Amino acid sequence: MAAAASKPVMVIGVDDSECAIATLEWTLDQFFSQTIRIHPFKLVVVHVKPSPDVFVGFSGSGRIAGSVETYQAFDGDLKRKAARTIKIAREICSSKSVCDVEFEVEEGDARYVLCEAAIKHRASVLVVGSRGHGGHS
Repeated sequence: MAAAASKPVMVIGVDDSECAIATLEWTLDQFFSQTIRIHPFKLVVVHVKPSPDVFVGFSGSGRIAGSVETYQAFDGDLKRKAARTIKIAREICSSKSVCDVEFEVEEGDARYVLCEAAIKHRASVLVVGSRGHGGHS
């Protein structure tokens, strides 16, 4: 007996911006509406945490320009921000009864990390917000 085909995957990138949250809500309303009995996608929500290296410079010798404490403080702040973002995304998914969803936090440059996530999950669709540069006014 053949196994049932798995659902196609949709990866959606989220950050803490209003645009990203609105994009997540719009996507859930369009593709995961409660009126649809069987949701067409497995959803993977990905938040990309910037590396603290972006905010804390390195000297020519490869050493941190600043203190280790500064680096750790930035990293802690970025981790807390990522946790808040994922918590908000979980709450939105839960409020819209979307259960077939994974949440991930990855570190790096969002342009590359989201493409890598789409490849890793063999996504059929990658959804990202416009960072306020879209056609909406």
